[in-house]
Amino acid sequence: MGRSRLTPEREAELYDAVLDLLREVGYDALTMDAVASRTRSSKATLYRQWQGKPELVARALRHGKPVSIEDIDTGSVRGDFAELVSRADDQQMERDSALMRGLAQAIHNNPDLHRALREVLFDPEMNGLDAILRRGIARGEIAPDCPALEFVPHMLIGAFVARQLLEDRCIDAAFLSAYLDAVVLPALGV
Repeated sequence: MGRSRLTPEREAELYDAVLDLLREVGYDALTMDAVASRTRSSKATLYRQWQGKPELVARALRHGKPVSIEDIDTGSVRGDFAELVSRADDQQMERDSALMRGLAQAIHNNPDLHRALREVLFDPEMNGLDAILRRGIARGEIAPDCPALEFVPHMLIGAFVARQLLEDRCIDAAFLSAYLDAVVLPALGV
C-alpha cells in the first residue's frame, strides 16, 4: 500500500490521534470519520494508507510502543530481560495497559481487530521473545526441554493482567523486574 506518501511526522501525528481517540472513546466508538476529523485528513487518505480501523489501530499501538524486544541481545537471558525492563517507561506502561484492557473486550467481538493486533503487535513481540529464549538455549542457559519455555508469554501477560486485577495497580518497571527475577527466570532455570 502507499504508506510512503505520508511523512514519518505525519504518520506519527495520525497514530497519536488514534491512540488519543482510543483512550477517549474506546475501540467500538472510534471511527475513521473521527480520525479524519481529528487529523484534518480525508477518509480516502486513511483508507489508502490502512485497510481499515483494525489495521490503523494495530499500527498506532505498534508505533506507540517504545520498547521492541526484537533488537535486544545483551549476551544473556537475564541481561536481555534486564534491558527490556530498563527501556520500559512507567507512565507509558500505565497508558498501554489501560489501552490494552479496553481492547481486550473489543477483541472478543472483532475478529479483524484480533487478527490485526496479532499480525502487527503480538507476533513480532513473540518472535523477539522467542529469539531471546532460543539464544538462551544455544548458550546453555536454558535446558532445551525446559517445560516453562512454552509458558513464558503467558507468564509475562499474566503479570500485566494480575497486578491490575489483584492490586488495582498498573505494572511498573520495579514490579516487572521483581516478577522476572522471582517467577520467569527461575521457571526457566536461569
